[in-house]
Amino acid sequence: MNLSLVQSNICSYLHLLLLYLLHPFFRHRHNLPPGPPPIPILGNILQLITKNPHITVSNLSKKHGPLMSLKLGTRLVVFASSRDTAKEILKTHDRDLSGRYAPKATPIDESDLKKFSLLWAADVSAQNWRSIRSCWKEMLFSNSALDFWVCVRERKIAEMVKFLEGKSGDVVEISVVVFVTVYNALGNICFSKDMIGLEDEEIGSVWKDIIWRFMECSTTPVVGDVFPSIGVDFWLWGPKRDARNCLDRMFGVWGDIVRRRREEEASRGAPGNERDFLGFMLENEFSDLQIKYMLLEILPAGTGTVITTIEWAMSELIKNPDAMGKLREELRSNVTHPNAIRESDICQLLYLNCCIKETLRLHPPIAFLPHRAKSECQVMNYTIPEDSLVMVNIWAMGRDPDIWGDPFSFKPERFLKSGLDFKGRDFEFLPFGAGRRMCPGWPFADKQLHLILASLIRCFNWSLPSYNNNNGHKKFEFELEFELDMNEKYAVPLRKETPLLLVPSRV
Repeated sequence: MNLSLVQSNICSYLHLLLLYLLHPFFRHRHNLPPGPPPIPILGNILQLITKNPHITVSNLSKKHGPLMSLKLGTRLVVFASSRDTAKEILKTHDRDLSGRYAPKATPIDESDLKKFSLLWAADVSAQNWRSIRSCWKEMLFSNSALDFWVCVRERKIAEMVKFLEGKSGDVVEISVVVFVTVYNALGNICFSKDMIGLEDEEIGSVWKDIIWRFMECSTTPVVGDVFPSIGVDFWLWGPKRDARNCLDRMFGVWGDIVRRRREEEASRGAPGNERDFLGFMLENEFSDLQIKYMLLEILPAGTGTVITTIEWAMSELIKNPDAMGKLREELRSNVTHPNAIRESDICQLLYLNCCIKETLRLHPPIAFLPHRAKSECQVMNYTIPEDSLVMVNIWAMGRDPDIWGDPFSFKPERFLKSGLDFKGRDFEFLPFGAGRRMCPGWPFADKQLHLILASLIRCFNWSLPSYNNNNGHKKFEFELEFELDMNEKYAVPLRKETPLLLVPSRV
């Protein structure tokens, strides 16, 4: 073995040991929330090196309590997994615990996050953060903005229905179809243009994978996240390099659109007539970098939540034919124009709303709501030190038997008379969070989820494909009894491990 490599490894281990002995977390224990005993240096890291760490954390919380602390290297992470602890963090102590930590694998400089990011900015009290949030709300997510863009959303979904009519009897990957539909809706809102043709399924699949790969890699924990004092870049090469490659591809496409719009306006000597988000940003003299960073948070987040939720909803409805039948009957009774379902129809579709909520209960877009303690505070008689990470485990809360009867079953009926919603006021049901850090795009997701699911179920019958060898050729048959894979892949967003493939046939 190379002598210099041996010396480097010895120095690294000594550095870790020194951190362990000198770090204030280990010298002053405080009155921390309970948790499993850590081992020297690594803490509880080894317990979380699993395929599904959110399940591991949830099981540990059952043993150690709804407010639990884990040591990940020199980093303290507090997990809240009950309605009461979530309320303490997201409401009572929202000001102190509204910070956010950006993972080291994020391919964006800390200074740029501070200036341009809404989702990963460290402090919500900064003027930049408030300005960005106001911009998003005014142009994208306010009631007036949602009403202004309703025709775009309805038109894109009508195009999706027409495309699926042409795929009758063929196998389709639901996540790709929904991705292209939502991406084009956002493309028209942001740029007044489609981004991908529905018929370009291969391109749609590639771009879905690029966006998902970016979100997955940029949130992958690396050594620097659990040992912040070690600033060694080679530990970041894998996920950070991959995230940077995805970022460059996205910025390349979006940057070309911005450049062409600027050139068109320069040649005319006046702003264009497009009343879209890009026009708003150019009119308000946003720089190209500001525009690209805004798009980076709007487009991936806006597509990811809708894709995964629709895919899970369709999976649950295929798995539970009684629920599928009830939803289909409600749609038949209340929607008489199946070729053009409108958002105005949605308010009378109560069971549809229950199906969306039940899907979000069992399959939230992310397992943990990430927060950071801006200052030390007391939560339920325990101390949360400054700069600790605080995670609200909404995945575990959705399966809490103290809140939900028969929590592992898909039962939309539970929401018919409950009055619960996902607007951040009911702390047992927080798929989009609550408080200052609540997802700003939830109103858009709400509109898209209801309209897409209603259109898919009202316009088509759906079956699982089965592959049978018939004289050396693959043949598709319809078998509802086919084993449906419901395994999760822990990532951002939390999604199905195996993509959902279905066969549509026109109603």
